[in-house]
Amino acid sequence: MIRLLLIAGLILLLSAEGWFGYRLHELSARQETIKADHSNVNNISIGLLSVEQWQEQVAGIVNHQVKHFKLTPKQKKQLQIEVEEVLNALVDKASAMVDKKPKSLMGKIRKLAVKTFVKEDKIRAQVPKFAKSIIAKIDNPRQKSRLSDLAMSKFKDVQKSETMDSTLKANHAFLDTLYRKYDVSSTPQLNHKLDTQLNILHDEMYKYCFGMLGCILVVLALWWILRKRVELHATLFILSLLFAFILLAVGLSASMIEVDCRIKTLDFMLLGEHVIFKDQVLFYESKSILGVVEVLIRQPAAESIAVGALILCFSILFPIMKLSSTGIHLLGRRSVAENRFIKYFAFQSGKWSMADVIVIAILMTYIGLNGLLDTQLAALNINSQELTIITTNNTALQPGYIIFISFVLYGLILSTILKYITPNDTH
Repeated sequence: MIRLLLIAGLILLLSAEGWFGYRLHELSARQETIKADHSNVNNISIGLLSVEQWQEQVAGIVNHQVKHFKLTPKQKKQLQIEVEEVLNALVDKASAMVDKKPKSLMGKIRKLAVKTFVKEDKIRAQVPKFAKSIIAKIDNPRQKSRLSDLAMSKFKDVQKSETMDSTLKANHAFLDTLYRKYDVSSTPQLNHKLDTQLNILHDEMYKYCFGMLGCILVVLALWWILRKRVELHATLFILSLLFAFILLAVGLSASMIEVDCRIKTLDFMLLGEHVIFKDQVLFYESKSILGVVEVLIRQPAAESIAVGALILCFSILFPIMKLSSTGIHLLGRRSVAENRFIKYFAFQSGKWSMADVIVIAILMTYIGLNGLLDTQLAALNINSQELTIITTNNTALQPGYIIFISFVLYGLILSTILKYITPNDTH
């Protein structure tokens, strides 16, 4: 009866861990997709380094400057003088043309009419009034709007001629695809929606991660409680192995490390106004152990394929063989249990298994890479009156790493337990 209750309880707990693991794997894959989309839409190639983005920024500044341009009293006085000089120069030129000796009868008649009806002194007296009228027209809001529309039409003409480039066409097609995928109509809306979804995913992933760890702690607590019930050890051990297999599957498939480097803010002054670019992604990558193996094996270089094969063999296949062999050794017939192959993987393959090495390697990679990126990005930071650049390093370990390191530790505990419950077979 106790054994049946133990089996029923652990199967329920195993189902819970399996559900938590499935959800964590699913959410990890979804997070990886959303973050990839987020990094692509904010990539520096279609942001800070995009001609189109610069056109929009400059066009907005020109439009604002023209519409809101105001002459100060000092500027109006100076402009009045300059316009009067231009108008007087035009009067002088017209007078010189009139004073030329005509060569034809028609020319003599025209000169006589001009001299009779057009008085140069009266025209010069009207020059200040004409200058004021011109300045008033320039400062008129309606005229500013017309000038702004003219400037914007020129920018649009340039944009039409430039956006025929295939790269810009591809960028537009890519953005349109993302807009339809997430049901938005602009990049700010898309970023807001993606940020919201990523925050929700982050919280849910860690919730399921800690749920899996809670299941493992319950199993280990049962081992402590039932440590003297020898008749239950075999059953408890086999079910414990199933928990280890789930940890391994999720740890291998969920994202373990994420590298995210970006320019948080770039801000500088142009024509008295701020030009701002935010969240410009320099580099982004997120991989699981299986993802790393897949990438390495698909490389054309023999060295990469060899490294991928070694990781696959010693960090994935060996742990699977070790777990399977311990179960066979414990439950199988004596002839099978005493098989050299089974005993080797059950008790001696630990020195060949590199799962623990992978854990340390990823941790050291994270520490070293994080420090290097912090140093390199810090060199890009500028904070002055004319230019501000703020970089950020969002490199982080993911829940997949926590699950995988939990598998390694849990596997070591199970190996110790196996030696404890089968002491004669370990020699």
